[in-house]
Amino acid sequence: MSILHELVKEIPLPQMAKVKQTFDDTEIEDVTAVLVTEFEQKKIATTIKPGMSIAVAVGSRGLDRLVEMTKATIDFIKQHGGEPFIVPCMGSHGGATAEGQKAVLEHLGVKEEVVGAEIRSSMEVIKIDELENGLPIYVDKLASEADGIVVINRVKPHTAFRGPFESGIMKMISIGLGKQKGAEACHQLGFKHMAEHVPAMAKIIIDKMPILFAVASVENAYDRIKILEVLLPEDIEAREPTLQEISKASLPKIFFEQIDVLIIDEIGKNISGDGMDPNVTGRYPTPYAYGGPDVSKMVVLDLTEETEGNANGVGTADFTTQKLVDKMDREATYANGLTSTVVGPTHISTAMPSDKTAIQAAIKTCNILDFSKARVVRIKNTLEIGEIEVSINMKEDVETHQQLERITDWYNWNFDQDGNFMKETNDK
Repeated sequence: MSILHELVKEIPLPQMAKVKQTFDDTEIEDVTAVLVTEFEQKKIATTIKPGMSIAVAVGSRGLDRLVEMTKATIDFIKQHGGEPFIVPCMGSHGGATAEGQKAVLEHLGVKEEVVGAEIRSSMEVIKIDELENGLPIYVDKLASEADGIVVINRVKPHTAFRGPFESGIMKMISIGLGKQKGAEACHQLGFKHMAEHVPAMAKIIIDKMPILFAVASVENAYDRIKILEVLLPEDIEAREPTLQEISKASLPKIFFEQIDVLIIDEIGKNISGDGMDPNVTGRYPTPYAYGGPDVSKMVVLDLTEETEGNANGVGTADFTTQKLVDKMDREATYANGLTSTVVGPTHISTAMPSDKTAIQAAIKTCNILDFSKARVVRIKNTLEIGEIEVSINMKEDVETHQQLERITDWYNWNFDQDGNFMKETNDK
């Protein structure tokens, strides 16, 4: 037995139960129909001239019904004589390579044969201007050569800063459309100034580039689209802050103010830029954002397949597993930190041999007198928290909360011979 197993072998694991969390579930059922109506109401057809080449900027996040939104947008452009193509709009994601960024889109289902438009991926950019402080402003070269540019993105709070414009259309234009060099430039002076730089850069790009319109979604707590709007370039600056406030109010959350150990089954770039959403975990990579529960120790067990080995965010946790480390693409992960200038999330947290030992290590170090009374919460990822697992010593918290309902009996942990969760337990 290794010293790591020896140090944690006596740490007890509390019984758990599955708990349903109830949020507002307002959602749009027919995305295509809503978009068509928006296109017509905003007179989008008048922005499209026959024969126009139009770059449709699509990002790396796991947006709800991203494929449907992209296809509906492309179909509309084609119907009015435009010639659309897709450009990956994701800063340094995908390992900051053209091939990697195309692969990210394809993993999300955005493929030429599905959406009806070619993906043209390149990391080449042009400098179109600079801010008064000297920060350069870049735009994807292929997009800059098009007759028009369309941006598709979700509006939501950022994970590392606060301001009127966080994650949304303006950030997509300033950072995503700028590829790795644009992202690097916007991040150069740190997240302390991000709330200022994002809109400043975006406004210059909107002024100098042929931005035709943007498709903006807001998702409910179950990651389903509740609002879907088409914004003309002159409307983006005025409308986006309102959409962001709606998004903030719609955020899912874990309904416990204090947690001793938070277990997260998987992280990945398809879930959040930080691998996991700090707005849910309460663990932020910078001091410029805040909110969420008070978590003593956090454990991350694995990576999503879609993240392609990018483990950005694992350093925010206290413990992880050797299996996650073995899957880690260090170049892709470290490129993320070098671009954002925030390298803490790319660190490798203490890696334990198995799921079980990682959880036991977290309980052992959560600074409570009686380990059997540890308040433990387990989630699949920060996108899917409609159902969570909680420890038996949180029974009263569950029973007295109007938005919580225990839906299983209390059960013991179920590990295989290597100390990793059995598949059926992950499906609980």
